[in-house]
Amino acid sequence: MKVRVVSTKDKNLAESQHAGGRLQDIIRRNRSSEALGLYAVCSAHPQVIAASAREAHENGSVLHVESTSSQVNQFGGYTGQNPEQFAGFVRSVAWDAGLSDDQVLLGGDHLGPFPWRSESASVAMDKACALVRACVLAGYQKIHLDASMACADDPKPGLDERAVADRAAVLCETAENAFRELAPNSPPLLYVVGTEVPAPGGESSSEQSISVTAAGRVQCTLDAFKRAFDKHRLEDAWERVIGLVVQPGVEFGESNVFDYDRRKTKALSVALPASPQLVYEAHSTDYQLASSLKQMVEDHFAILKVGPELTFAFREAVFALSAIEHEMLQGKAARVSNVRETLDTAMLRNPSYWRDYYHGDENQLRASRSYSYSDRCRYYWHEPEVNAEIELLIENLTAFSPVLTLVSQYLPLEYEAIRAGTLHASPSEMIRHHIRAVLHKYATACGETL
Repeated sequence: MKVRVVSTKDKNLAESQHAGGRLQDIIRRNRSSEALGLYAVCSAHPQVIAASAREAHENGSVLHVESTSSQVNQFGGYTGQNPEQFAGFVRSVAWDAGLSDDQVLLGGDHLGPFPWRSESASVAMDKACALVRACVLAGYQKIHLDASMACADDPKPGLDERAVADRAAVLCETAENAFRELAPNSPPLLYVVGTEVPAPGGESSSEQSISVTAAGRVQCTLDAFKRAFDKHRLEDAWERVIGLVVQPGVEFGESNVFDYDRRKTKALSVALPASPQLVYEAHSTDYQLASSLKQMVEDHFAILKVGPELTFAFREAVFALSAIEHEMLQGKAARVSNVRETLDTAMLRNPSYWRDYYHGDENQLRASRSYSYSDRCRYYWHEPEVNAEIELLIENLTAFSPVLTLVSQYLPLEYEAIRAGTLHASPSEMIRHHIRAVLHKYATACGETL
């Protein structure tokens, strides 16, 4: 692959394009063997979004944020936000970081009937269409059409590829119709099709290996979607399909990470069609080595999705700051926060987000709830009592500045940055810095760092 050299001309051109246009340019250049890609931040956590906006601003790159159909939907999702609210939140954080609207790319991940799969197909698809419409009207530009999951009245064991493609085309038709209600100069919608195995969210059991998508499946899948799009008279939309989700053999589970092995994806890497000019979108790339992410971009897995690793980094920083707080304030007049115990209590009170993912005796389960790669605790940070403890932690370490030797003990990356004068020793700044260490790994792999 060619190595990217950032010129003033490149930067000025990038700044003159809307975010979707910049993504299309990245895809064209990746297909021409430039080592360029784009990572998608798949998280709704405020600290993650804030860190991501700062990273994008510093690099002059696109802030690409995606929400899933379970996370954000017309009924609020588990974040309590609908697409309009989430879009407004992301844009507000982006503006605070100095980004313009043209530098923000909002995407919908796995948009389809997944949250309503226990209902009939007609009801679930109606709700999925309503979600897609809401996303488009809220300014989402990149839409992953995923109707691969069987609904309550679908035949067992599941849908065939033709049915999946046809339902995806119905969702696309809804998106195109909603787009016509936007302002005339709105950036065009971009689409991603296909889905990975296993389902989103990480492995729920300890598999020994992850199968790579067979190269022969690529054209078969695209042919099925092309026929469905043609059937629904979506020929123009088909030319805006910019990504195909495949499984490049990367995943993570409770305590294991499946690393990228480019020897296993060699056939897949050369199986991309000439038209439409798309790239692979790789999900669950969390915890991959920096060298592996770079190889994935070189091998045309040019859109990298990351989410749990970012909230994993948030949790690392919060727990480390909590340890510093206890060392400094235990036995003093100030009330010390109790983040971990409060978080664990919230998880025990509502185990639905982690019960199917963690295994073992009570000691193992307790450790997994806090430290697992699956990071199922990310579903509980928004709980009011958990949030209150984090706020107390930040208040305490703002009032009593962290002792640097303790920062060195618990947050060595942040200690080095503080000593170098590039980081202020405030708790919020240290949390965002810790998250940005992960983001920087992705930005470097995608050729975004200046």
